[in-house]
Amino acid sequence: MRWRASWAEVWDEVRYCSAACRSRKITPRDRELERSILSLLAQRAPKAAIDPSDAANAEHTLREPARRAARRLAAAGLVDVVQNGRVVDAASVRGSFLVRRRP
Repeated sequence: MRWRASWAEVWDEVRYCSAACRSRKITPRDRELERSILSLLAQRAPKAAIDPSDAANAEHTLREPARRAARRLAAAGLVDVVQNGRVVDAASVRGSFLVRRRP
């Protein structure tokens, strides 16, 4: 979330950047997807990567919630988002990507 000048006086109270973000609160199901991604990574070699859809399949859910979970883990510094063999910014990645443990 980026700072906005209009929020200057109430920055400590800002919790969501938009109504869309507010409607997509993190649920227990989202936390389960995060745990599933970390569990799948723990079962693989240290430099191995997984597709977030692997976690979606394991949890019987849709792909996009798993991609959001992977982005949250990257923002927390727990994983790297990889596209075409290079680490990319999780917030701006488009298309398919992989997730791997941070070295």
